[in-house]
Amino acid sequence: MEKFFWIGFLGAVIAGVFALLQAKKVLGYSEGTEKMKKIASSIRAGANAYLKHQYTTVAKVFVVVFIILLVLAFAGHMLSVFTPFAFVTGGIWSMLAGFIGMKIATNSNARTAQAASESLNKGLRVAFSSGSVMGFTVVGLGMLDISIWFVILYFGFGITDPVQFGNIMVMNGMGASFMALFARVGGGIYTKAADVGADLVGKVESGIPEDDPRNPATIADNVGDNVGDVAGMGADLYESYVGSILATFALGATAGYGFNGIILPLAIAVAGIICSIVGSFLVRTKENATQASLLKSLRTGTYTAAVLSAIASAILCQVILTENQWGVFVAILCGLIGGCAIGYFTEYYTSDTYKPTQKLAAASETGSATIIIGGISLGLKSTLTSILIVAISVLVSYFAAGGTVEIVNEAGAFTEAFNKGLYGIGIAGVGMLSTLGITLATDAYGPVADNAGGIAEMSGLPEEVRERTDALDSLGNTTAATGKGFAIGSASLTALALLVSYVNIVQTKTSELLNFTLTSPTILVGLFVGAMLTFVFSAFTMSAVQNAAQSIVVEVRRQFKEIPGIMTYEADPDYGRCVTLCTKGAIHEMVIPAILAIVVPIITGLILGPVGVVGLLGGVSVTGFAMAVFMSNAGGAWDNAKKYIESGHHGGKGSDCHKAAVVGDTVGDPFKDTSGPSLNILIKLCSTVSIVFSGLIVACNLLNLL
Repeated sequence: MEKFFWIGFLGAVIAGVFALLQAKKVLGYSEGTEKMKKIASSIRAGANAYLKHQYTTVAKVFVVVFIILLVLAFAGHMLSVFTPFAFVTGGIWSMLAGFIGMKIATNSNARTAQAASESLNKGLRVAFSSGSVMGFTVVGLGMLDISIWFVILYFGFGITDPVQFGNIMVMNGMGASFMALFARVGGGIYTKAADVGADLVGKVESGIPEDDPRNPATIADNVGDNVGDVAGMGADLYESYVGSILATFALGATAGYGFNGIILPLAIAVAGIICSIVGSFLVRTKENATQASLLKSLRTGTYTAAVLSAIASAILCQVILTENQWGVFVAILCGLIGGCAIGYFTEYYTSDTYKPTQKLAAASETGSATIIIGGISLGLKSTLTSILIVAISVLVSYFAAGGTVEIVNEAGAFTEAFNKGLYGIGIAGVGMLSTLGITLATDAYGPVADNAGGIAEMSGLPEEVRERTDALDSLGNTTAATGKGFAIGSASLTALALLVSYVNIVQTKTSELLNFTLTSPTILVGLFVGAMLTFVFSAFTMSAVQNAAQSIVVEVRRQFKEIPGIMTYEADPDYGRCVTLCTKGAIHEMVIPAILAIVVPIITGLILGPVGVVGLLGGVSVTGFAMAVFMSNAGGAWDNAKKYIESGHHGGKGSDCHKAAVVGDTVGDPFKDTSGPSLNILIKLCSTVSIVFSGLIVACNLLNLL
C-alpha cells in the first residue's frame, strides 16, 4: 500500500492550484479609491514589518534548538538523525502558511470594502475567497511536507518497517508546533495590545467610533488583525492539521495495520481537500441578509463538505484496509460529526442570533461588572458541550475501531486490540480536520471583513457599507470561535494520540516495566505540574497583552494631548509610533510563554522521569482543553454582545450599555485571541517535545539516580 504515497502530492497540487486561482480571483477586484489604497498600503507595511521582526527573532531560537537536537542525535544517539532537519522544515512550512495567508489578507481588505459598497453578497464572496487562499494553502503545504518526508524516509533511506517509520514521522511535528506557538502568541499579543489600547482611549475615554481615523492606534489595530488572526492562526492550524496526521501514522503502525494504516489518514485528508473545494462554491447570500441567514450560508458549505468527506472516507476504508473497515469508518465519522457539533455549539454560545449572547448584552444595562461576570459564566458553561462531545467521540471511536478494556499483557506491552482502539481515536482527529480547507476559509475571512470595516470607516464610505462590513465582521467573530473550537477539539484527540505514542516510544527505550497507573506518585505529581502549566502559561500571555496595551494607552493619550487638531481632523495622528510600539512589545513579551512550553516538559522529565511526563501531558491536556474552550467562547460572546448593542439594541452606539459592552469586549480580547487559541498549541507542543527528548529523559533523570 505504501506505493500510493503519491496521493499526498496529488492533494498538495489540488489545494495549491485552487488557492492560486482564488488568489488570482481576489486580486482581480478593485481596491477602491486612492484613500482606500493608501490605508491598505499602511496596513500591509505594518504587517510586513512585524513579521520580519518576528521571524528574525524566532530564527535565532530555531538555530539554538537545531544545534541541541543535532548533538542529541549524532553524539548522544538519543533521537532519530532525521529529527533536527524535520524540525527546521516543519517550522519553515508553518511560517510559510501564515505568511501567505497574511499576504493575501492584506491585499483583500480594501477590495472587500469596495465589493461591500456594491452588495453584501459580493463582499462576502471576496472575503471568503481570501479566506479560501489561507485554508487551502495550509492543507496543501501540510500534504507537501508529509509527502516529501515520506519519500525521504521510505525511498531515500529505506526505512520500510512501519513502526519505525511511524515513530520517526511523529517527531517531525515539533518544528511546526514550535513555530505555531511563537506565531500565535506573538501575533495575539500584538493584535490585542493594539485593540485594547484603541478601544480604551478611543471609544471609552474619547467617545469616538471604532476605526475612527483620529485614533492613533487604529492602523496598528488593523495590522494586528492580520498578524494575529491570519498569520498566527495559519501557523496554528497548519500545526494542528499535520500533527493529527503524523500522530495517526504512529498509531496505525503499532495497531498492526502496517502502511495501510499510514496511507489511510493521508487519503482521507486528500479527499477532504476535494470535498472542501466543492463546499466552498456553495457559500453565498442575499442582500440585507440577517446573521442567521449568513450563518446558514457558511454552514451549507461546511456541512456539505463534511457529508461528502464521510462518503469518501467510507469508500477509502473499504479500499485501503483489509480488516475492521466499518469500525474505523465509524471512528472517522465520530470526528466529522464531533467537529460539526463543536462548531454548532460554539455558534450557539457566541452568535448574537442565540439567547446566550443576547442575554449577555442585556447584562450591560447594569454596568461593566455584570457583563464581565456574565461573560465568564457563559464561557465556563460552554465547556460542558465541547468536553462531552470530545468524550463521546473518544469512547465511540475507540470501541468501534476494535479497542477493548484490556490494556497490557504480561510483559507490560499494549495489546494489539488496545492499539487498534487508539488508532480509532487518532483517525477521528484526522476526520475532524479533514475539511479544514473550508473550515479555515470561514475562519480566515473574518479578519479580512474586520479590516474592510476599518477601511470603510477611515476612508469615509457611506454608512450602508459599514453596516454590511459589520454584518460580515460579526459573522466572522462567530466563525473565528468555531475555527478555534475545531482546533481545540482536534488538539484534545491528537494530544491523546501523542500521549500514547510517547508511552510506546519510551517503553521501547527501557527494559524496565514502567508504572503508568494513576496511583503512581510521579503520575500524580506530573498531573499537578501539567495543570499548573496551563494556568501559568495563560497568566504570562494575559499579562503580556496587559503590558503591551499599557504602552499603547499611554501613547494614544499623549498624542491626543500633544498633537492639537487631531479631534477636529486638522492634524493626522502618528500611526507609525503605535505600530512600532506594538511590534516591539509583542516580540519582547512572546519569548517567555513560548520557552515555558518547551522547558517545563524537559525539566519535569529530568526530575520525575518518563512516568512523570505522562502525568504532565495528561494534566496539561485536560486543563488546557477546558481553559481554551472557556476563554475562546467567553471572548467571542463579549465581542458579539457589543456588536448586538451597536446594531440598535439596548440603546445602541454611544449609550451606557454600549460603553459597558466595550469594556467587556476589551477584557475578552486576550481571552479569545491570545491565551485561548495558544493553549491548543501548548498541549501538542508539550507532547512533541516530550517525544523528541524521550531518549534523554529515559537516560538521564533524577529518579534513576536515586
